[in-house]
Amino acid sequence: MPGFPKLPFPPKFLLVFPALLLLLIGAWSSFYTIQAEEEGVVLRFGKYSDTVNSGLHFKIPFGVDQVIPVAVRRQQKLEFGFGTDGATSRWQVSDRSEWQLAREMVTGDLNSALVEWVVQYRVDDPKDYLFNVRDPDGTLRDVAESVMREAVGDRTVDEVLTIGRQDIEAESLQKLKDLTTKYGMGLTIDQVQLKDVNPPRPVQSSFNEVNEAQQQKEEAINIANGLYNRAVPKARGEAERAISDAQGYATQRINEAEGDAARFNALYSEYAKAADITKRRLYLETMSDVVPRLGRKIIIDEEAKQILPLLNLNDTSNLPIK
Repeated sequence: MPGFPKLPFPPKFLLVFPALLLLLIGAWSSFYTIQAEEEGVVLRFGKYSDTVNSGLHFKIPFGVDQVIPVAVRRQQKLEFGFGTDGATSRWQVSDRSEWQLAREMVTGDLNSALVEWVVQYRVDDPKDYLFNVRDPDGTLRDVAESVMREAVGDRTVDEVLTIGRQDIEAESLQKLKDLTTKYGMGLTIDQVQLKDVNPPRPVQSSFNEVNEAQQQKEEAINIANGLYNRAVPKARGEAERAISDAQGYATQRINEAEGDAARFNALYSEYAKAADITKRRLYLETMSDVVPRLGRKIIIDEEAKQILPLLNLNDTSNLPIK
């Protein structure tokens, strides 16, 4: 046509190119990937359609299907009364100006305590997490603070600061689990942990002194128990050893006495059979045992009158008995 520049390509290309471009965009947006620690909630025309696991998936493009990834295998936490750097969730740490208010609690005996604690949780049902409760993480934070204040308010300040910490954790954990199930929040509560519990700052030094005295008392008791546990078994062992030695000595003496008695009875039986022979044998046996112990002796006849001319007393080789 006159007045229009000539196109470098056929006019039909103006119709084919947009269709081809649209087709490429649709094909490119038809696939999506869910990470290993996530599950994907699929919305079709804004309504819940399905929940898919991790991996590569297909969806209807052009906004028909929308996919919301939810981290279900990542443990998350909420910190109350303090905050750590590098938080992965905006609900993990509250504003610094709220820390003091969060940690101040009133106990059952109308005293005050500074409580810092942590709630660890995971997403259990992505569908419930997204649609049953508006802002489930913020709701969980409010519920957790309410439960903790109730648990602390049911106990005295001494219980909160000392022996009641495990009971508070267990009670808060159970109540928080019950409430999240009741509200259908799609969350699983793993742990409620008290990080730091202190008295108010004006009395904290006095409380520390009391704790130090209590620790010294327990240390002294433990040392005394240790000494007792060492001394008592040792004394018992020595007593048992002395008793065993005495019993062994008694058994030995009894056996020796019985042996001596048996030997005497045997000798007496032989003596009764032949008194003269037995008497002479006993005499000889006794003399053979006694005489060698007397040393060198000279035995002469008691009726001898003049022994000097007969014997050379300096010559001991001719002595009859040595």
